[in-house]
Amino acid sequence: MKAIGIILAGGNNKLMKELTNTRATAAMPVAGSYRSIDFTLSNMANSRIQKVAVITQYNARSLNEHLSSSKWWDFGRKQGGLFVFTPTITADSSYWYRGTADSIYQNIQFLKKSHEPYVVIASGDAVYKLDYDKVLQYHIEKKADITMVVKKLEDRSDINRFGVVSMTEEGRITEIEEKPLETNLSTVNTGIYVIRRRLLIELIEKAAEEDRHDFVSDILIRYKNVKRIFGYKLESYWSNISTVDSYYKTNMDFLNRDVRKYFFKDYPEVYTKVDDLPPAKYNRGANVRNSLISSGCIVNGTVENSVMFKKIYIGNNTVIKNCIILNNAYIGDNSYIENCIIEEGSTIKANSRFVGEGSPKILMEDDPVYY
Repeated sequence: MKAIGIILAGGNNKLMKELTNTRATAAMPVAGSYRSIDFTLSNMANSRIQKVAVITQYNARSLNEHLSSSKWWDFGRKQGGLFVFTPTITADSSYWYRGTADSIYQNIQFLKKSHEPYVVIASGDAVYKLDYDKVLQYHIEKKADITMVVKKLEDRSDINRFGVVSMTEEGRITEIEEKPLETNLSTVNTGIYVIRRRLLIELIEKAAEEDRHDFVSDILIRYKNVKRIFGYKLESYWSNISTVDSYYKTNMDFLNRDVRKYFFKDYPEVYTKVDDLPPAKYNRGANVRNSLISSGCIVNGTVENSVMFKKIYIGNNTVIKNCIILNNAYIGDNSYIENCIIEEGSTIKANSRFVGEGSPKILMEDDPVYY
């Protein structure tokens, strides 16, 4: 593909509450064995983009560890590769990234030293499949300056956390509102863009000169009447996980057989870093229904409508319903847990009872247990 990739994965998201105390949103576990950023990385690899930069900042340690080898997404080539950029104090800058445009500006040499004519920009906190090459072909056909991937949401209950757009019949974007309090629009900006590399350099440098730092507000909205900005409609599954409720719902979506088939069996594949773990073990008395159980788990009790990540222990006579349990958690005997998210490495003592009312309850117990 005639493009390089940039994945924006550095933001601090307070809407995820305690779940992002120790990790970036892009590093959030999804669907048992994946991280959120795996879906964007896999899309890049499957679109034959050979050179990808991931821009990290907030709580980047676990994300950087996950990206320590590019072989899992097949970027380990002599030409191209996977590059991870964190804020660096230089003679020209002593700032952390002050916004999405500023994060690109502080790494603008990556753009200037590349030779591909186009750039695909995407976020690391969404779950979807997309052939970026089709977006590029649309971009070229429309003679667009910038192409934005958009998605029409059927459920508008949470629409005010997105940027919304209005489009003409030919696809040109005429209005962009960033996270409006009230709107009648239902088409949202997914945070995926295609733009010519030299134009991106020009716009980013201009924004930096004017002390502007945000890609949406200071480039897209500012230039919407000056540049030809078009919208590419995404018709397939797309979910942003930037709130606790949306993260919970996205994981629960994978209990749907059609969603699992789309991501796990239909071409192209989704790739991730692989751990060398034994298969899940179900001891006598275990009862599992409609759940995802990952490798390294040991189940003694009942698990219903839940997603269990790697290396989890479920005790005897314990009941788990409608839960997401992150890696390395220990759930003691005779416990009852419903509608909860259990943080990675947590220990839930025996005879515990937790039930989330409305939104899922986040459980964080710090006493480590080894088994």
